[in-house]
Amino acid sequence: MSFGNHAIRCTRLTVASSHRRTTAIALRNPQFPRRNWAVFGSRRFAHSPADGADFTSIVDNSPDLVKSGKRHGPGIIILALIPITAFALGTWQVFRLGWKTELIARFEDRLIKPPLPLPPRIDPEAIKDFDYRKVYTTGHLCHEQEMLIGPRIHDGNDGFLVVTPLKRGDGGSTVLVNRGWIPRNKKAQAERGDGLPRGLVTIEGLLREPWQKNMFTPNNRPDLGQFYFPDVKQMAELTGSEAVWIEETMSPDLLKAYDREAKGVPIGRPAAVNLRNNHTQYIFTWYALSAATTIMLWMVVRKPPSEVARRIRQNKNW
Repeated sequence: MSFGNHAIRCTRLTVASSHRRTTAIALRNPQFPRRNWAVFGSRRFAHSPADGADFTSIVDNSPDLVKSGKRHGPGIIILALIPITAFALGTWQVFRLGWKTELIARFEDRLIKPPLPLPPRIDPEAIKDFDYRKVYTTGHLCHEQEMLIGPRIHDGNDGFLVVTPLKRGDGGSTVLVNRGWIPRNKKAQAERGDGLPRGLVTIEGLLREPWQKNMFTPNNRPDLGQFYFPDVKQMAELTGSEAVWIEETMSPDLLKAYDREAKGVPIGRPAAVNLRNNHTQYIFTWYALSAATTIMLWMVVRKPPSEVARRIRQNKNW
Protein backbone atom coordinates (compact mmCIF):
# COMPACT_ATOMS: atom_id res chain seq x y z
CA MET A 1 0.00 0.00 0.00
CA SER A 2 1.36 3.47 -0.90
CA PHE A 3 1.83 6.23 1.55
CA GLY A 4 -0.95 8.37 0.05
CA ASN A 5 -3.58 5.65 0.30
CA HIS A 6 -2.54 4.88 3.85
CA ALA A 7 -2.96 8.52 4.82
CA ILE A 8 -6.45 8.73 3.30
CA ARG A 9 -7.53 5.57 5.14
CA CYS A 10 -6.23 6.89 8.45
CA THR A 11 -8.08 10.17 7.91
CA ARG A 12 -11.42 8.32 7.26
CA LEU A 13 -10.97 6.17 10.37
CA THR A 14 -10.25 9.28 12.45
CA VAL A 15 -13.38 11.08 11.23
CA ALA A 16 -15.56 8.04 11.86
CA SER A 17 -14.09 7.58 15.34
CA SER A 18 -14.70 11.22 16.15
CA HIS A 19 -18.28 11.00 14.96
CA ARG A 20 -18.96 7.99 17.20
CA ARG A 21 -17.43 9.72 20.21
CA THR A 22 -19.53 12.81 19.61
CA THR A 23 -22.73 10.74 19.45
CA ALA A 24 -21.83 8.87 22.66
CA ILE A 25 -21.11 12.09 24.53
CA ALA A 26 -24.42 13.61 23.41
CA LEU A 27 -26.38 10.59 24.62
CA ARG A 28 -24.66 10.57 28.08
CA ASN A 29 -24.66 14.34 28.65
CA PRO A 30 -28.08 16.11 28.58
CA GLN A 31 -26.26 19.45 28.61
CA PHE A 32 -24.81 18.82 25.20
CA PRO A 33 -25.27 22.11 23.29
CA ARG A 34 -28.31 22.20 20.99
CA ARG A 35 -26.33 23.86 18.28
CA ASN A 36 -24.03 20.86 18.26
CA TRP A 37 -27.13 18.63 17.78
CA ALA A 38 -28.26 20.85 14.91
CA VAL A 39 -24.87 20.60 13.26
CA PHE A 40 -24.73 16.87 13.91
CA GLY A 41 -28.29 16.31 12.49
CA SER A 42 -27.69 18.48 9.46
CA ARG A 43 -24.61 16.47 8.69
CA ARG A 44 -26.32 13.11 9.28
CA PHE A 45 -29.61 13.74 7.31
CA ALA A 46 -28.66 16.41 4.82
CA HIS A 47 -29.64 14.30 1.78
CA SER A 48 -32.87 12.47 2.94
CA PRO A 49 -35.40 12.03 0.02
CA ALA A 50 -38.33 12.60 2.39
CA ASP A 51 -37.23 16.26 2.89
CA GLY A 52 -38.21 17.10 -0.70
CA ALA A 53 -41.44 19.06 -1.31
CA ASP A 54 -42.55 16.79 -4.19
CA PHE A 55 -41.93 13.49 -2.36
CA THR A 56 -44.85 11.00 -2.47
CA SER A 57 -44.94 7.98 -0.22
CA ILE A 58 -45.83 4.53 -1.53
CA VAL A 59 -48.55 4.40 1.12
CA ASP A 60 -50.21 7.48 -0.36
CA ASN A 61 -49.78 6.32 -3.96
CA SER A 62 -51.55 2.92 -4.13
CA PRO A 63 -50.73 0.68 -7.10
CA ASP A 64 -53.15 -0.56 -9.75
CA LEU A 65 -53.54 -4.28 -10.50
CA VAL A 66 -53.33 -4.83 -14.23
CA LYS A 67 -53.34 -7.90 -16.51
CA SER A 68 -50.91 -8.17 -19.34
CA GLY A 69 -51.94 -10.06 -22.50
CA LYS A 70 -55.39 -11.17 -23.73
CA ARG A 71 -57.42 -13.71 -21.78
CA HIS A 72 -59.10 -15.30 -24.82
CA GLY A 73 -58.56 -14.99 -28.55
CA PRO A 74 -61.07 -14.90 -31.42
CA GLY A 75 -61.41 -18.68 -31.19
CA ILE A 76 -63.74 -18.24 -28.20
CA ILE A 77 -66.32 -16.68 -30.56
CA ILE A 78 -66.25 -19.74 -32.83
CA LEU A 79 -66.50 -22.02 -29.81
CA ALA A 80 -69.52 -20.04 -28.59
CA LEU A 81 -71.25 -20.31 -31.99
CA ILE A 82 -71.00 -24.12 -32.10
CA PRO A 83 -73.47 -24.90 -29.26
CA ILE A 84 -75.86 -22.19 -30.46
CA THR A 85 -75.86 -23.55 -34.01
CA ALA A 86 -76.19 -27.16 -32.84
CA PHE A 87 -79.14 -26.23 -30.60
CA ALA A 88 -80.85 -24.42 -33.48
CA LEU A 89 -80.38 -27.44 -35.77
CA GLY A 90 -81.74 -29.77 -33.10
CA THR A 91 -84.81 -27.58 -32.70
CA TRP A 92 -85.26 -27.53 -36.48
CA GLN A 93 -85.15 -31.34 -36.50
CA VAL A 94 -87.93 -31.39 -33.89
CA PHE A 95 -90.19 -29.58 -36.35
CA ARG A 96 -89.00 -31.86 -39.16
CA LEU A 97 -89.88 -34.90 -37.07
CA GLY A 98 -93.42 -33.64 -36.56
CA TRP A 99 -93.79 -32.88 -40.26
CA LYS A 100 -92.43 -36.28 -41.39
CA THR A 101 -94.55 -38.20 -38.87
CA GLU A 102 -97.70 -36.44 -40.05
CA LEU A 103 -96.76 -37.05 -43.70
CA ILE A 104 -96.23 -40.80 -43.18
CA ALA A 105 -99.48 -41.07 -41.26
CA ARG A 106 -101.33 -39.37 -44.13
CA PHE A 107 -99.80 -41.74 -46.70
CA GLU A 108 -100.56 -44.82 -44.62
CA ASP A 109 -104.15 -43.67 -44.30
CA ARG A 110 -104.37 -43.56 -48.10
CA LEU A 111 -102.92 -47.05 -48.42
CA ILE A 112 -105.73 -48.69 -46.46
CA LYS A 113 -108.37 -47.29 -48.81
CA PRO A 114 -109.58 -49.40 -51.73
CA PRO A 115 -107.93 -48.71 -55.12
CA LEU A 116 -109.44 -46.09 -57.40
CA PRO A 117 -109.87 -46.42 -61.18
CA LEU A 118 -107.44 -44.11 -62.92
CA PRO A 119 -109.30 -41.35 -64.79
CA PRO A 120 -108.83 -41.09 -68.57
CA ARG A 121 -107.05 -37.76 -68.10
CA ILE A 122 -105.02 -36.74 -65.05
CA ASP A 123 -104.07 -33.26 -63.97
CA PRO A 124 -100.36 -33.45 -63.01
CA GLU A 125 -100.87 -30.66 -60.47
CA ALA A 126 -103.41 -32.79 -58.57
CA ILE A 127 -101.14 -35.83 -58.20
CA LYS A 128 -99.61 -34.52 -54.96
CA ASP A 129 -103.05 -34.83 -53.32
CA PHE A 130 -103.19 -38.51 -54.29
CA ASP A 131 -99.59 -39.49 -53.61
CA TYR A 132 -99.42 -43.15 -52.38
CA ARG A 133 -103.03 -43.68 -53.42
CA LYS A 134 -103.85 -47.13 -54.81
CA VAL A 135 -105.12 -47.01 -58.39
CA TYR A 136 -105.74 -49.50 -61.20
CA THR A 137 -106.03 -49.12 -64.95
CA THR A 138 -106.17 -51.26 -68.10
CA GLY A 139 -104.26 -51.02 -71.38
CA HIS A 140 -101.48 -52.39 -73.55
CA LEU A 141 -97.83 -52.30 -72.49
CA CYS A 142 -95.58 -50.76 -75.16
CA HIS A 143 -92.49 -52.95 -74.73
CA GLU A 144 -90.79 -51.36 -77.73
CA GLN A 145 -90.58 -48.12 -75.73
CA GLU A 146 -89.31 -49.81 -72.59
CA MET A 147 -86.71 -47.91 -70.51
CA LEU A 148 -84.33 -49.42 -67.95
CA ILE A 149 -83.23 -47.32 -64.97
CA GLY A 150 -80.08 -48.41 -63.23
CA PRO A 151 -78.07 -49.63 -61.68
CA ARG A 152 -80.46 -50.58 -58.86
CA ILE A 153 -79.75 -53.01 -56.01
CA HIS A 154 -82.33 -55.54 -54.80
CA ASP A 155 -81.39 -57.95 -52.00
CA GLY A 156 -77.72 -57.39 -52.76
CA ASN A 157 -78.08 -58.09 -56.51
CA ASP A 158 -77.47 -55.59 -59.29
CA GLY A 159 -80.19 -54.88 -61.80
CA PHE A 160 -82.58 -52.36 -63.33
CA LEU A 161 -86.04 -50.90 -62.90
CA VAL A 162 -88.31 -51.58 -65.87
CA VAL A 163 -90.40 -48.59 -66.97
CA THR A 164 -92.94 -49.26 -69.70
CA PRO A 165 -95.60 -46.93 -71.16
CA LEU A 166 -99.16 -48.22 -70.77
CA LYS A 167 -101.39 -47.22 -73.68
CA ARG A 168 -104.98 -47.09 -72.54
CA GLY A 169 -108.05 -47.31 -74.75
CA ASP A 170 -111.40 -45.50 -74.75
CA GLY A 171 -109.73 -42.10 -75.02
CA GLY A 172 -107.46 -42.67 -72.05
CA SER A 173 -104.00 -41.20 -72.04
CA THR A 174 -100.75 -43.16 -72.00
CA VAL A 175 -99.08 -43.31 -68.59
CA LEU A 176 -95.68 -44.53 -67.33
CA VAL A 177 -95.60 -47.73 -65.27
CA ASN A 178 -92.66 -48.73 -63.08
CA ARG A 179 -93.14 -52.49 -63.32
CA GLY A 180 -90.37 -53.40 -60.87
CA TRP A 181 -86.82 -54.79 -60.68
CA ILE A 182 -85.06 -57.32 -62.90
CA PRO A 183 -81.50 -58.70 -62.54
CA ARG A 184 -78.75 -57.47 -64.82
CA ASN A 185 -78.48 -60.80 -66.67
CA LYS A 186 -82.09 -60.34 -67.80
CA LYS A 187 -81.47 -56.94 -69.33
CA ALA A 188 -82.09 -58.10 -72.89
CA GLN A 189 -85.76 -58.68 -73.71
CA ALA A 190 -84.83 -61.94 -75.41
CA GLU A 191 -83.79 -63.31 -72.00
CA ARG A 192 -87.14 -62.61 -70.35
CA GLY A 193 -89.95 -63.59 -72.65
CA ASP A 194 -92.26 -64.34 -69.70
CA GLY A 195 -91.81 -60.79 -68.46
CA LEU A 196 -93.25 -59.23 -71.62
CA PRO A 197 -97.02 -59.77 -71.45
CA ARG A 198 -98.96 -59.13 -74.65
CA GLY A 199 -102.54 -58.05 -75.06
CA LEU A 200 -104.77 -56.26 -72.61
CA VAL A 201 -103.41 -56.11 -69.06
CA THR A 202 -104.62 -54.57 -65.83
CA ILE A 203 -102.06 -52.74 -63.71
CA GLU A 204 -102.61 -52.06 -60.00
CA GLY A 205 -100.16 -49.86 -58.19
CA LEU A 206 -99.46 -46.63 -56.35
CA LEU A 207 -99.84 -43.21 -57.89
CA ARG A 208 -96.66 -41.31 -57.06
CA GLU A 209 -95.33 -37.80 -57.44
CA PRO A 210 -92.42 -37.29 -59.87
CA TRP A 211 -89.02 -38.05 -58.40
CA GLN A 212 -86.49 -35.36 -57.54
CA LYS A 213 -82.93 -35.77 -58.80
CA ASN A 214 -80.13 -35.21 -56.29
CA MET A 215 -76.85 -33.51 -57.08
CA PHE A 216 -74.83 -36.75 -57.09
CA THR A 217 -76.90 -38.57 -59.75
CA PRO A 218 -75.62 -38.16 -63.33
CA ASN A 219 -77.90 -36.89 -66.05
CA ASN A 220 -79.85 -39.34 -68.18
CA ARG A 221 -78.63 -40.11 -71.70
CA PRO A 222 -81.78 -40.98 -73.68
CA ASP A 223 -79.80 -40.97 -76.94
CA LEU A 224 -77.74 -43.88 -75.58
CA GLY A 225 -80.62 -45.56 -73.79
CA GLN A 226 -79.04 -44.83 -70.38
CA PHE A 227 -81.32 -43.73 -67.54
CA TYR A 228 -79.97 -43.21 -64.03
CA PHE A 229 -83.06 -41.81 -62.33
CA PRO A 230 -86.76 -41.60 -63.25
CA ASP A 231 -87.13 -38.18 -64.82
CA VAL A 232 -90.88 -38.48 -65.33
CA LYS A 233 -91.27 -35.40 -67.54
CA GLN A 234 -88.35 -36.39 -69.75
CA MET A 235 -89.59 -39.97 -70.15
CA ALA A 236 -93.11 -38.75 -70.88
CA GLU A 237 -91.84 -36.54 -73.68
CA LEU A 238 -89.80 -39.40 -75.17
CA THR A 239 -92.77 -41.80 -75.24
CA GLY A 240 -95.60 -39.35 -75.89
CA SER A 241 -97.15 -40.08 -72.49
CA GLU A 242 -98.65 -38.00 -69.72
CA ALA A 243 -96.28 -37.16 -66.84
CA VAL A 244 -98.05 -39.71 -64.64
CA TRP A 245 -95.99 -42.25 -62.69
CA ILE A 246 -97.50 -45.51 -61.38
CA GLU A 247 -95.50 -48.02 -59.37
CA GLU A 248 -96.85 -51.54 -59.81
CA THR A 249 -97.28 -53.40 -56.54
CA MET A 250 -97.29 -57.05 -55.55
CA SER A 251 -97.79 -58.94 -52.32
CA PRO A 252 -94.48 -59.62 -50.53
CA ASP A 253 -93.91 -63.31 -51.27
CA LEU A 254 -90.31 -64.56 -51.16
CA LEU A 255 -90.89 -67.72 -53.24
CA LYS A 256 -92.85 -65.77 -55.80
CA ALA A 257 -90.10 -63.18 -55.98
CA TYR A 258 -87.47 -65.90 -56.60
CA ASP A 259 -89.59 -67.36 -59.37
CA ARG A 260 -90.06 -63.95 -60.98
CA GLU A 261 -86.32 -63.23 -60.77
CA ALA A 262 -85.46 -66.51 -62.50
CA LYS A 263 -87.95 -65.88 -65.34
CA GLY A 264 -87.10 -62.20 -65.78
CA VAL A 265 -90.54 -61.02 -64.63
CA PRO A 266 -90.22 -57.64 -62.89
CA ILE A 267 -90.55 -57.78 -59.09
CA GLY A 268 -92.98 -55.08 -58.02
CA ARG A 269 -92.76 -53.14 -54.82
CA PRO A 270 -94.94 -53.82 -51.75
CA ALA A 271 -97.81 -51.46 -51.04
CA ALA A 272 -96.12 -49.69 -48.14
CA VAL A 273 -94.69 -46.28 -47.30
CA ASN A 274 -90.94 -46.36 -47.77
CA LEU A 275 -90.08 -42.90 -46.46
CA ARG A 276 -87.16 -42.78 -44.03
CA ASN A 277 -87.72 -41.05 -40.72
CA ASN A 278 -84.38 -40.59 -38.94
CA HIS A 279 -85.13 -37.23 -37.40
CA THR A 280 -85.14 -38.63 -33.86
CA GLN A 281 -81.49 -39.62 -34.27
CA TYR A 282 -80.68 -36.20 -35.69
CA ILE A 283 -82.36 -34.52 -32.70
CA PHE A 284 -80.29 -36.54 -30.25
CA THR A 285 -77.09 -35.88 -32.21
CA TRP A 286 -77.50 -32.11 -32.43
CA TYR A 287 -78.67 -31.61 -28.85
CA ALA A 288 -75.85 -33.83 -27.53
CA LEU A 289 -73.33 -31.80 -29.54
CA SER A 290 -74.81 -28.57 -28.19
CA ALA A 291 -74.57 -29.82 -24.58
CA ALA A 292 -71.00 -31.10 -25.01
CA THR A 293 -69.72 -27.89 -26.61
CA THR A 294 -71.51 -25.80 -23.97
CA ILE A 295 -69.58 -27.65 -21.25
CA MET A 296 -66.35 -27.15 -23.19
CA LEU A 297 -67.06 -23.43 -23.51
CA TRP A 298 -67.75 -23.15 -19.78
CA MET A 299 -64.48 -24.92 -18.95
CA VAL A 300 -62.51 -22.64 -21.27
CA VAL A 301 -64.08 -19.47 -19.85
CA ARG A 302 -63.69 -20.54 -16.23
CA LYS A 303 -60.11 -21.76 -16.50
CA PRO A 304 -57.53 -18.96 -16.03
CA PRO A 305 -55.08 -18.71 -18.92
CA SER A 306 -51.65 -20.13 -18.11
CA GLU A 307 -49.60 -17.57 -20.04
CA VAL A 308 -51.20 -14.44 -18.62
CA ALA A 309 -49.43 -12.91 -15.62
CA ARG A 310 -50.85 -10.41 -13.16
CA ARG A 311 -48.49 -7.49 -12.80
CA ILE A 312 -48.43 -4.31 -10.73
CA ARG A 313 -47.99 -0.93 -12.34
CA GLN A 314 -47.93 2.29 -10.35
CA ASN A 315 -50.00 5.32 -11.20
CA LYS A 316 -46.97 7.57 -11.02
CA ASN A 317 -43.27 7.20 -11.15
CA TRP A 318 -41.68 7.03 -7.73
